[in-house]
Amino acid sequence: MRTEANHRKDNVSKRLDSRQPDEARAQKRAFVVKVLAVLRRHSSSWNAPVVSLMAAQEKDPFLVLIGCILSLRTKDEITAQASRRLFARARNPRQMLALDVAEIEQLIYPVGFYRTKARTIRQICEELVERFAGRVPQTLDELMSLPGVGRKTANLVLSEAFDKAAICVDVHVHRISNRWGLVATRTPEQTEAALRNVLPRSYWAEYNGLLVAFGQTICRPISPWCSCCPIESLCPKYGVGSHR
Repeated sequence: MRTEANHRKDNVSKRLDSRQPDEARAQKRAFVVKVLAVLRRHSSSWNAPVVSLMAAQEKDPFLVLIGCILSLRTKDEITAQASRRLFARARNPRQMLALDVAEIEQLIYPVGFYRTKARTIRQICEELVERFAGRVPQTLDELMSLPGVGRKTANLVLSEAFDKAAICVDVHVHRISNRWGLVATRTPEQTEAALRNVLPRSYWAEYNGLLVAFGQTICRPISPWCSCCPIESLCPKYGVGSHR
């Protein structure tokens, strides 16, 4: 027979168990606030993501959107050059539609998959003119309804162009968030959902830019540069094998 003392003990255990997620979340938030403060101080010596630079120079949602499309699976320096050439000819959907696919291909070459991207850019512009009066929409679902726009691109546009609370998760953010132990996920989509629970909302906008620059220069996918990492003493290095 269960006694009243046993019931009280069970209730205490349940309360402790219920507090554990909150305590863990608080610890993770304290950790990320600390490491981002360090990364922020060092970030000026790293190359900022090209889309973030573009957004900082011109808060134009259309340029940010097309810049995101160009940047997919393409090095930043190539994206920057292609963006300058393309935007010198067309800076809004209607101007872009005055160019045929072959002209866009020539302007954006050699970005990755430039032929596919040229067609996608034309299709996006057609949709923007027909469905949104030539304006870039400001909701995740509407952005993702555009050709070639996935969740990562949509969130980046919301964050960089519209200053909306959105977490853009690419391969760098996914990898580093798992290395830090903030999340334990298999896909970027799972990482985005998990980060919403542990990352303070005020950090959502800068999280992608800081981690992309950090991931490209120091916290690389294979053999990261732990010996020169400014947060090496704080990092639990989950999943890290060999490192430099």
